[in-house]
Amino acid sequence: MLRKLRDQVKKHPGLIPQFFFICLGMGGAFLYLFRLARGPHVTWNKSSNPEPWNKLSPSYQYKFVAINTDYKNLKKDGPDF
Repeated sequence: MLRKLRDQVKKHPGLIPQFFFICLGMGGAFLYLFRLARGPHVTWNKSSNPEPWNKLSPSYQYKFVAINTDYKNLKKDGPDF
């Protein structure tokens, strides 16, 4: 399969940028999914810590981009579990 790909690239050199951007997009998507899977609010083992989001402080910035929220001044509203 890689041999066919190499032959096509030799015949049509205009495909090189297309392959580059496809690989770049797939790599970026993989890294973003890996980042989401390693977050503190995700649990992979429910027996050791079934609710990991209860241990987060109220000042933890869990959003990727927060435009109008200042997380430094937030206070916890509810009780500790």
